Amino acid sequence: MKSRILLLVALSLSFLVSAQETVQSIDLETCLQLGGANNLTIQEYKQKQELALADLASAKEWWLPEVYAGIQLHQLWGKAMNGNGLFFEDVNRQNFWGGLGFNASWDFGKGIYTKQAAELKAEAAQYDSQTAQNKAILNILETYYDFMVSQLYADAYAQLANQSDTIAAQMQVQVDAGMRYESEALLAHSNTNHLKIEQLNTRMELITQSAKLMELLNLSSSMKLVATDSVLVPLRLTDATAVSTLDFSSVYESRPELKSAELSLQALTTEKKSFTTGLLLPELRLGSYGSYFGDVVYNLDPTSQINGSLMWRVPLGQLIYKGDKKRFDSKIALQRTSILQTKAHISAEITCLREQINIAQMQINIAKEASTLAQEALSQCIQRQALGLVNPLEIMQAQEIFIESKLDHLQAVAAYNKASYGLVVAMGGNL
Repeated sequence: MKSRILLLVALSLSFLVSAQETVQSIDLETCLQLGGANNLTIQEYKQKQELALADLASAKEWWLPEVYAGIQLHQLWGKAMNGNGLFFEDVNRQNFWGGLGFNASWDFGKGIYTKQAAELKAEAAQYDSQTAQNKAILNILETYYDFMVSQLYADAYAQLANQSDTIAAQMQVQVDAGMRYESEALLAHSNTNHLKIEQLNTRMELITQSAKLMELLNLSSSMKLVATDSVLVPLRLTDATAVSTLDFSSVYESRPELKSAELSLQALTTEKKSFTTGLLLPELRLGSYGSYFGDVVYNLDPTSQINGSLMWRVPLGQLIYKGDKKRFDSKIALQRTSILQTKAHISAEITCLREQINIAQMQINIAKEASTLAQEALSQCIQRQALGLVNPLEIMQAQEIFIESKLDHLQAVAAYNKASYGLVVAMGGNL
């Protein structure tokens, strides 16, 4: 009785959970749309791009003066010192100031080069955002193919398990009629249970891949994804054979991460000028105001003032030790090394993806032929089984070979498509 109650509770909870789930049909095109809109990594780099633009706006402010306006009150009691050094006792001094003025300071050595460097960094941030988007969408595409293959795996095992169950029932009828040994029926039932276990394993893998895809697409965990692409076919997005004669310099020019790296190098070179050429440029200061000044109550008279200076500052520490210059030289050298490493990585990536596509194409051709042959063999075994003319081990072997060849074909097509999309990005394309 207790076990029945627990079973009813479990079924009720399962019903409630399933009732709350929203089935979301998804295909490759939907993944691309949702990936560009919802992926958190893409949103993060877009926000970094906005931050770079904000830094650029801040760097442009250097030449604008500070304007001020208002009033000032001053009151002094006690002893005060006169201009020539005399002291006056019992002083009660008060005055009023009200006016408008401005102060401006132009540090040409830093202002000009800081603004130019900020412009280069903002442009580099755009390419960083594009690089992140390509990587994120490529990751989504690969995860979608893993999810789709898992779903097709589960469907294939479900179909095979149902087929095996039917065969086991037929054998049991033949055993009851004295046409077969009971051990053959037992073996068939055991094979059915094995296929059901494999079906559950594929469902576990399907749940794992579905969770990964929902995380990348930033979807609610209450959703249940179902791939609507029921057939997996190879996509010929690029000509892999043309890669062998590819001019890598043209690829380097189109890769956004290299564009970003080159712009970052230019930004570092520009910032360095603040501590080299910028030291030769002066700092200009201007200040002026117009006001009424005098006693708090009466005798307020117009008062104006202008201040100006043009100064060359000579930082002896930077001229002798050149610490800032050396620091930027090291950063520039590191950035150049990083660019060379990125180029080497791109070359190796393209070569590797080209070989992956070629090998996957051969796997597709072999697996397709094997799947066709295995399907025909299994069909003949099932027909002979209905007549009681086949050994159960032969059917089990035919089922095993059929499912393995079918899965080999699915894996080969998925690998081909993943590598094809990867090659598009590796050659400088955008997703």
